[in-house]
Amino acid sequence: MRRFGDFDTCEDAVQEALLAAAQQWPAEGVPANPRAWLITVAARRRIELLRSETARRRREEAIRYEPESAPVPDVDDSLTLLLLCAHPALSTASQVALTLRAVGGLTTAEIARALLMPEATVGQRISRAKQRIRDAGATFHPPPPDEREARLIAVRQVLYLIFNEGYTASSGTRLHRAELSAEAIRLTRLLRSQLPEDGEVAGLLALMLLTDARRPARTRADGSLVPLAAQDRARWDAAAIAEGITLITETLARAPIGPYQLQAAIAAVHDEAARAEQTDWPQILQLYGMLHALSPGPMVQLNRIVALAEVHGPVLALTQLDLAEDDPALRGHHRVAAVRAHLLEKCGDLPAARAAYLEAARITLSAPEQRYLAARAAALHTD
Repeated sequence: MRRFGDFDTCEDAVQEALLAAAQQWPAEGVPANPRAWLITVAARRRIELLRSETARRRREEAIRYEPESAPVPDVDDSLTLLLLCAHPALSTASQVALTLRAVGGLTTAEIARALLMPEATVGQRISRAKQRIRDAGATFHPPPPDEREARLIAVRQVLYLIFNEGYTASSGTRLHRAELSAEAIRLTRLLRSQLPEDGEVAGLLALMLLTDARRPARTRADGSLVPLAAQDRARWDAAAIAEGITLITETLARAPIGPYQLQAAIAAVHDEAARAEQTDWPQILQLYGMLHALSPGPMVQLNRIVALAEVHGPVLALTQLDLAEDDPALRGHHRVAAVRAHLLEKCGDLPAARAAYLEAARITLSAPEQRYLAARAAALHTD
């Protein structure tokens, strides 16, 4: 992108280079500088893609090409690409979808699940976003100062969604996609290094650290899911927790409060409890109330209902859940069925809880979550 500037064609050229690497490297070995190899081959592909009559023949011939050693700048362009994808010509939703595709590497289906949107809608949004960037004549440079904050809102949301997809994969056989979580944390650290006074960037980084710290205890050896209350907290990453708590404590004391800071504070309350029964649920419920007032959303409401059950009981929480399910974004979502099952179990209505667990297992596309929910249903004796 920095060299050629054409988003769509450059993306196609990179995909061609990755295909060539997938075919060539297993047989001939990984080159000494894989990054330079990919960039050099992608540059050749980009030129070839513009020659329509001979592009196919040249691409096929170039698969066996061993590129000469070419100078490739040793710079990380990820942040510049993030900011480009947050171009003001795009709506916030389009900025998020395009960045998840171009920088996060998520598939259209994964993006759709992360955004709670139909897959076809996301695909159309990404295509239109690329066209608008091209029409706007955007260049591969940092945005002007008067556009930066608006773009940063989208960038923070993108990094948050990338992290969430890595921490709890929306589909597949693995609960985690640690490479996505690690990349989200890396990019957020990079963003904070350039914007050390931004309270929401700091809050986002703290939230990621405090959440990712629990990852070692979230699965058993067979890959099955372990819920928060049952996790071995000795396996949590103490260094990440300490860093996250220090970061959010310092940030809340100096910066205007924002949604990511509140979510980090909630994660900190969970992580500070040595045992599940020591969790300060009244404080968590209060924080969720502040978060809902500041940045309402379907998942915020769902998590607030879980905290409400811990403080005021499952009956009131079930009433709130019935109201929340009217939100189109939650209707038919597996997390609603899972929360309903949990609340019904706490009420002692085991047949209804079992049915809700099975419904949640049927809906989810995550194999570890499916196994966990089915196991919860099987564990309820309804005779």
